[in-house]
Amino acid sequence: MPDKRNQGWNLEDTYQQLPDFFYTSVKPAKSDQPALDVYNEKLAAELGLDSSHLKNEPELFSGNHLPEGSKPIAQAYAGHQFGNFTMLGDGRAVLIGEQVTPNGKRFDIQLKGSGKTPYSRRGDGKAALGPMLREYLISEGMHGLRIPTSRSLAVVATAEEIQREVLLPGAILTRVAASHIRVGTFQYARNWGSKDDLQALADYTIARHYPELVKEENRYLLFLYKVAEKQAALIADWQLKGFIHGVVNTDNVAISGETIDYGPCAFLDQYDPKTFFSSIDHQGRYAYGNQPGIGAWNMARFAESLLVLIDDEEEQAIPKAKEAVEAYVKSVEGYWLDGMRLKLGIVDKSEDDKGLINNLLDLMEKYYADYTNTFRSLTLKQLDSEPGLFQSTAFKEWYQLWQDKLQNQSAPIEEAYQLMKRHNPSIIPRNYLVEEALTAAVEEGDYKPFHALLAALENPYAYTKEQEKYAVKPPEQDYQTFCGT
Repeated sequence: MPDKRNQGWNLEDTYQQLPDFFYTSVKPAKSDQPALDVYNEKLAAELGLDSSHLKNEPELFSGNHLPEGSKPIAQAYAGHQFGNFTMLGDGRAVLIGEQVTPNGKRFDIQLKGSGKTPYSRRGDGKAALGPMLREYLISEGMHGLRIPTSRSLAVVATAEEIQREVLLPGAILTRVAASHIRVGTFQYARNWGSKDDLQALADYTIARHYPELVKEENRYLLFLYKVAEKQAALIADWQLKGFIHGVVNTDNVAISGETIDYGPCAFLDQYDPKTFFSSIDHQGRYAYGNQPGIGAWNMARFAESLLVLIDDEEEQAIPKAKEAVEAYVKSVEGYWLDGMRLKLGIVDKSEDDKGLINNLLDLMEKYYADYTNTFRSLTLKQLDSEPGLFQSTAFKEWYQLWQDKLQNQSAPIEEAYQLMKRHNPSIIPRNYLVEEALTAAVEEGDYKPFHALLAALENPYAYTKEQEKYAVKPPEQDYQTFCGT
C-alpha cells in the first residue's frame, strides 16, 4: 500500500451530488508493474501535494491504489464529432476526485488510460505511452504560453502492450483540470435527461465556475454569455500562438474555458490558414483558420442545450440565445485583433490596424513564412529568418508603414518592442521537436530530450541564448498527427 503520510490529498466529490444519470462509479484497472516516467513537482506543489512521498508512488498514479477520500467515477456526456451527434462518455478515463488546494481552488484529478468503463463502447480503455507523453508536453507547453489549459501531473508506464495498428507500450496520464464538464455534458442532459437533470447540471456548473451568477434571475442566459466569452478568449489565444487543436468537437469544449483533450494537436510552422495536421480530419474541418468559426458553431450547440432553461417559451429563448452566439463572434474577433496589436507593439488603437495586420499575414502566406519566427524576428529587429518575405518590396513597404505607426505612438518605441517581447514567444512546442523527444523517450528510453524541451517551454518568452536551438525551423516534411486513441 502507498505511504499516506503527508501526501497532501484533500479530495472531494461534489460532482456526485448530481443525479447518477451523469456518471457511473468505476474502479481503474490494475497495472502489474507501473513505473513513474514523468512527474510534475511544481504542479504538485500548487495542488498542495507532498512530492517527497508521491514521486515514489507509481501505484497511486496507475490507479492500483487510490488516494484517501477517492470515489472514482466515469462521466457521461455526448458530442458532435466532426458534425455528427453521438452518445459518448469517459471511455478510458476515471475521475478519482476533486483536489481542493490550500488556497481553496478546486481541480479535477483524472486518470487517462486507466481501463474500460461503461462508456468504452468497443475500446479497450487503455492509452499508449507516446500520446500520453505528448499530452503532458503540449499541455505544459500551453501553460508556459499562458493559454488556459488542463495540466499534466504524471505519466506512468504500465509495462503493458496496447494493441493499435501495432503493439505499443501502455501508459496512464494524470490530468488536472478546472473540471471536465463539457458542452457535450449539457447536450447529453438535454437529449437523454429531464429538464430537472439539465437544471441541476447548470446550477452545479454555475456555482463551480461562475458563482457570481448564482443569484441572478436570468442566470442561464448569462451563463451562456459567460461561456461564450471564455471560448472567444481561448480560441483567439490559439490563433495568436499558432495552435491547432485538431478535434474541436463539442465533447472537447470545456465549460471552464480551458483547452482540453489533446489528440492530433500541433502548431503552425509556415503560415497558412488552411493548415491542419490531423490524420482523421479529411476535409480540414478543424483547420487553423476555421477554429474561430467552429467555436461559434459549438456555442450554437451549447445554446440549443440551454433553451428550455433560458425561457419556458422556445420562441422567446431562441433570439436571446442567438444574441449570445453573435456576441461570441464579435468577441473572438476583438480578442484576436487586440492580441495582434500587442504582437506588433501597437498601443494606440486605430481603425487601420486590422488592415495593417492582415496585410502582414497575407505577405507571410504568400512567401511561406514561419508564423512564430516572423514575429520573433520583428521583436528582435533581426530580419534574417525569412529572407523571401523580408527581402520583398511589398514587405519593405509594409515595414515602413508599421515603423511610422510605432514612431508616432504615445509610448516610446522601445516600450513597443518590450510589449512585443511579452506577447511573441521565442519558442513553441515545434512539431518536429516534440516528435524527436517522444521518439527518444518511447523507442530508446531516453528522456533527456523530453525534459530539456519541457524545461525550455516553461518560459517561452525568455528569449535566452539556450532557447535559440528550439527556434530553428523544421526540415521540410509532410507532418501528420494522430489521435492516439
